[in-house]
Amino acid sequence: MAVIRLGAVDYLNARPLVHGLDRRPDLFALRFDAPSKCATLLHEGAIDVGMIPSIEFERGVAPYLIVGGLGIVSEGPVASVALFSARTVAEIRSIAVDTSSRTSTGLLRVLCRESFGIEPEFVPMPPIIDAMLQRCDAALVIGDPALYLDHQAAGLGKIDLGEQWTSLTGLPFVWAFWAGRPGVLPADALTALREARDAGLAASDAIADAYCGPERAALGRAYLRDNIRYVFDERAAAGLRKYYELAEKHGVIDAVRPAVFF
Repeated sequence: MAVIRLGAVDYLNARPLVHGLDRRPDLFALRFDAPSKCATLLHEGAIDVGMIPSIEFERGVAPYLIVGGLGIVSEGPVASVALFSARTVAEIRSIAVDTSSRTSTGLLRVLCRESFGIEPEFVPMPPIIDAMLQRCDAALVIGDPALYLDHQAAGLGKIDLGEQWTSLTGLPFVWAFWAGRPGVLPADALTALREARDAGLAASDAIADAYCGPERAALGRAYLRDNIRYVFDERAAAGLRKYYELAEKHGVIDAVRPAVFF
């Protein structure tokens, strides 16, 4: 059997899902990329399974299957997906959006209409906060750059998109999950992915320490413990369905493709 080409997100929040998979060369060839790149690689067929932004399930040319039970999920504050600005929401006319982001950009479009009552211009930019805020009134930043940014020291407000979503809907938000084309994941590979998640949860403090270094270890530990969940359960599925419904309503996607699982 061919080794499965596995594309993971190169952020702290993904590390518990891939814990130990680098020691399974019999099953996986593992690579790390930005979320948007993971999606592009899967759409192009350059990887077999990708940890894709949840919105990209709706954008794939071929129908994908989702690995059941696993995901990057939050309920309430997520800490690592946020809108930063020195202005009030009502004053925001333009937003620089992190080019690493697709799900978060779609969510922000939904929140601008459903929660904030604004219609800003969206300007894709690399996640360099100073440059983003020189160009625009606000900046959407995701992943490690958002988690590590000391917004108070920078004189910025921080609007946590996970917190805003749960406030709007009462539901969790599903940021990403493993997905691939039918037939690419045999039973032993599915088992290995679930075992990696379980081992990663048990080792989350050690993962944060190794990834973040001593200065940020406490931040990383708290983040993995308090902000991120790795179980794609029925409540998470309800949150995903709601996101797709609102994404269709506001033109983020053309139509909703129901989630289908391996």
